[in-house]
Amino acid sequence: MTCGGCAAKVQRLLTDLPNVQKVDISLAEGTADITMAKHIPTADFQKALAAYPKYQLSETQNHNTAAGLVDDIEQKSWLQTYRPILLIAGYLLLIALIAGRSSGGFNVQTAMRIFMSGFFLVFSFFKLLDVQGFADSYSMYDLIAKRIKAWGYVYIFVELGLGLLYATNILPKLTNSITLVVMSVSLIGVVQSVLNKRQIRCACLGAVFNLPMSTLTIIEDGLMIGMSLLMLTM
Repeated sequence: MTCGGCAAKVQRLLTDLPNVQKVDISLAEGTADITMAKHIPTADFQKALAAYPKYQLSETQNHNTAAGLVDDIEQKSWLQTYRPILLIAGYLLLIALIAGRSSGGFNVQTAMRIFMSGFFLVFSFFKLLDVQGFADSYSMYDLIAKRIKAWGYVYIFVELGLGLLYATNILPKLTNSITLVVMSVSLIGVVQSVLNKRQIRCACLGAVFNLPMSTLTIIEDGLMIGMSLLMLTM
């Protein structure tokens, strides 16, 4: 298995089984390390993958080796894990601060608008690198994508459209209203996953980076909601 989208789909199918707490898939090793609240027969996992016959699952012969496998995320520090998203946020903030400068001082609304434009454009770019992978990952926790998988594909272009609207400052009230609704719905799914302690991949940067779902994702969505609300009142 070499495709991030395939890994996300297999992870979702296995995670959907009752009593499954965590599924870590190693593309390099071709293994799935599954943590269960109570034992689940291997046959049940095989049935879960029946709708996706491209990949088969069987028990490893060496259980000690399987137990010793540790996900890359768990080996990294918090800063190492989230460095990509922190770097992106830092660059966007710098650009927003520069754009907000004016002859009369500092324009907060312009700075926020540029930050939000960059946020949506950059994040949609990474999602477009692996559309299938993002849709599979997103359907694991988003309220709408769980029921209508096509929303995962549409969402990418919604983000792209919002980025362009913020950049051109066209229909600002409509743009901020759409952002408020879309990000609020997305936040609900993220909060549920974090509170349920589901160890799944965050789809914010598509399937390019293996970022785990965490409170940082909640802060990210909450920030966009807060900024859109503030801009609607200004």
